[in-house]
Amino acid sequence: MTTIFLLEDDPILGKAIQLQLELQSYRVEWVQSLTEAKNRASVTSPPDLFLLDVNLPDGNGYDFCQWLRGEKLNTPVIFLTARTDEESVVRGFEEGANDYIRKPFNQKELALRIRNQLSDMKATLDLVRFNGVTLIKNQQVLKHGEALISLNRREFEILTTFFEHPETIVTREQLIERLASGEEIFDRTVDSHISHIRSKLSKNGVKGVKINSVYGQGYRLEKAV
Repeated sequence: MTTIFLLEDDPILGKAIQLQLELQSYRVEWVQSLTEAKNRASVTSPPDLFLLDVNLPDGNGYDFCQWLRGEKLNTPVIFLTARTDEESVVRGFEEGANDYIRKPFNQKELALRIRNQLSDMKATLDLVRFNGVTLIKNQQVLKHGEALISLNRREFEILTTFFEHPETIVTREQLIERLASGEEIFDRTVDSHISHIRSKLSKNGVKGVKINSVYGQGYRLEKAV
């Protein structure tokens, strides 16, 4: 279930937003102060979207957004505020906001903006890039320039692991664990798939990345010199 973290100190407005979003099948975690937000927001298991009021009893939403971005969270942030001056809007975006809604607002408008941000985030998560080469997860292909390189399921899982952990040693055990789906996988199976991936990279002229063997440990995706 999609989770939305709502920071809003107005109890009437906060409850109204929570009820409306829950009717749309969102899970809403609602807090009413900056302190409570920092205590309850998880950076290891973040929500899918943050809705932040600006004016709070113990600070402002800008500070919270700045804290989120400082923790390297790319989760979408939408500000909800009565501030309408251009300076406040600009500051919101400077602190890392994705959108800015002025109060009072229509619930339908809020719902649409939330859907747009979630859709944009999903599209971003479907792409993983490393040194000019892009792995398109929802199409299970590798893109280099205008060329699209098709991958079978196991090749895709292996490359996804490498692209999610570039320039890091990935052991055969880790790859076997990722590939296993009720079937027995052997070291030589992993080696064979990596050989096929290397062949596809070479045949399609991919020069930006390479998969190097690390003796006695596994493999590592690196930038090609």
